[in-house]
Amino acid sequence: MRLLSRYVLRQLAAPFVFAVAALTSIMLLNQIAKRFGALVGKGLPWSLIGEVFLLSLPFIVAMTLPMAVLLAVLYAFTTLASGNEITAMRASGISIGQLLRPVFLAALLLTVADFVFVDQGLPAANLRLKALLFDIGRKRPTVQFREQALNDVPPSSLFLRAGRIEPADGRLRDVTIFDMSGQQGRQVIYADSGRMGFEANQNDLYLTLYDGSIMQFKGADPGLMQLTYFAVNTMRVRSVGNTLTRTEGDVPKSDREMTTCEMLDAVHDTTSALRSLSRTRAARVDGDLRSLLGLPAAPATRPDTAQPRGAPWCGWFRSLGRRLLPETVEAQDPAQRPAPRSPRPAADTIPLQQRERQKQQLRAERIDSAATVRAPARTPPREGDLAGYGVSRSVPLSSWVDVANTAEGIRSARRTADGFLVEVHKKYAISVACLVFVLVGIPLALRFPRGGMGLVLGGGLGIFALYYISLTAGEPLADAGILPPAVVMWAPNVIFTLLGVAGLLRVNRELGSTRGGDLAELTDLVRRRVARWRTR
Repeated sequence: MRLLSRYVLRQLAAPFVFAVAALTSIMLLNQIAKRFGALVGKGLPWSLIGEVFLLSLPFIVAMTLPMAVLLAVLYAFTTLASGNEITAMRASGISIGQLLRPVFLAALLLTVADFVFVDQGLPAANLRLKALLFDIGRKRPTVQFREQALNDVPPSSLFLRAGRIEPADGRLRDVTIFDMSGQQGRQVIYADSGRMGFEANQNDLYLTLYDGSIMQFKGADPGLMQLTYFAVNTMRVRSVGNTLTRTEGDVPKSDREMTTCEMLDAVHDTTSALRSLSRTRAARVDGDLRSLLGLPAAPATRPDTAQPRGAPWCGWFRSLGRRLLPETVEAQDPAQRPAPRSPRPAADTIPLQQRERQKQQLRAERIDSAATVRAPARTPPREGDLAGYGVSRSVPLSSWVDVANTAEGIRSARRTADGFLVEVHKKYAISVACLVFVLVGIPLALRFPRGGMGLVLGGGLGIFALYYISLTAGEPLADAGILPPAVVMWAPNVIFTLLGVAGLLRVNRELGSTRGGDLAELTDLVRRRVARWRTR
């Protein structure tokens, strides 16, 4: 059995490597076709362009690994079945379960490796790619501007719209500029044409506008507008930059640049804020009812105790990282600068991630302390107030603005938590898809052993397309809070697993044979099922 297991794994190795290389190359060419024109137009070195595409590879590989497993299983087992090797194994008393065992164990190891890669390597690559694209976007913004669109001019507060832009010489037609930088008011500039380019220092952007007007609105008097016409108007935007400046670590993280533990920490903080807002709303309702009924104020309630953040293994990973990696310290000269007496470290000596965790803890503590709401003090009743409602006194109630803000905060917190949970479950689900596609691919290959490359490519692409469409189609439902994120993200895996197990049970009861089992039989089977469904 060990010999057969090694033989089956060798049959899977070559198709798997080829599928990963082919699919990755195809998707990488798609990325090159999308980004190449914009990158070359900025005058970047080829090494930097290559770095952009190299950092795009981790996301591509994360998507192609499960699909490569499916294609390799289909190709290897159709080859074994069409060569009567599966029939010989079955005749020797080897069941489908025994053939599945080594493939399933290999897929399990690949699932673990894929999850570690998706959880640790992919977010780091996405963050570095995001920072690099951000830095590239600040280089020569004249190339990045789009026609008939509102374009930001960083780092200023100008927004430019042009009906026609010539990237070669910077000529503009039908120009509108919204200047939001004024402290005393805002202004809108219209021009028939213009030209933009860089100063000699290659750092400041200048705009020369022709035949236009300036509409200036004063903040002190909203009803006053000053209109000025001009023949030539020159504007200068400082520190736009025509050179690439790398800003490592200054780009904010989104859910695609965060690990599972970081997203679970964000879910914990959001859930804590949600509980605090819910307690605030309940306290306001209780205070308003007590005020209406003339009851004394309710005693102050203590906030809930802090719960541990994230999953248990996240703490294990952090403790292991603290033991393996050296701590960040601040170098200093004892002879010139004595050691501080206070045991509390300075802000600069604290690592960035630790400072972020401290900020999140302080934010959660402020929310918890704000959640403890006392009922408003009872005021002496006044006759005649609220007489239409049968109440003869005035009572202080919560303002509508506070109630609306609390309700919106609860909805926003739920959407944020659901968004992070969707990404967490998606990472798990895509990694486990390697196991699911093994269960689906083996019975499909054994049921149609003479399908050939048509079955491998058509069946593999069709199954993966259905899986990916069902995965992405349910994501908006989870983000909107219609369905739980775990149910939406794991539903495709559960459905395909049930289909795969049912196929394995059916194939295991049948004798191995190469009669039929080609694409014509598959087409006839689908046609008969469709006709039967129409008849019903």
